[in-house]
Amino acid sequence: MDEQSPRPRLNIVLVEPEIAGNTGAVGRTCVAIGATLWLIRPLGFILDDRRIRRAGLDYWEHLDVRVVDHLDEVAQVVGPDRLWFFSTKAKVVYTDVIYGVGDALVFGPESRGLPVRWLEERPDRALRIPIRPEARSLNLANAVSIAAYEAFRQMGPGR
Repeated sequence: MDEQSPRPRLNIVLVEPEIAGNTGAVGRTCVAIGATLWLIRPLGFILDDRRIRRAGLDYWEHLDVRVVDHLDEVAQVVGPDRLWFFSTKAKVVYTDVIYGVGDALVFGPESRGLPVRWLEERPDRALRIPIRPEARSLNLANAVSIAAYEAFRQMGPGR
C-alpha cells in the first residue's frame, strides 16, 4: 500500500512467523477480507517459498503484504492504540471488544506466541480465543481466521 492507497479496513500482523504454509493461508484470508498482512522479521522461511504460494494459491498477487523488522514500525503506521494482541494467556475474549476500521490483530510465532511482557504492558489490548483445556493452542492460520472474521463481521461488508 502506498501513500495514495486508502487505509486498509484491517491489518493482520504475524510476529516472526515460522511456517510458510500458515503464512500463505493467512495471506489468502487477508485477500478475502481486504486486510493488509504485516510480517515481522525474522521469518522462518524464504518469502518466495513455494509453500507460501501453494497455500495462498493464485491470491498472493492480490495481497498487500509488508515486511518490517519491528512491531514499532506497524504501530507507527496504524497507531499504538489500534493493536490487539492475541494470546492463550490473555483474559479478555476476542468477541468482547469492538474493533475499528484500521485496527491491527497481532499474533506471535507458532512455537511460542507473543512475549508475555507485551501482554502485561497492555492487558486491555490482550485477547484470547476460548479453547478447551485439552488443547494447548490453535493453529496460527485458524486463529487468525477466527479473529479476522469477527472483526470483519463487526465492521460490516460495506464499512
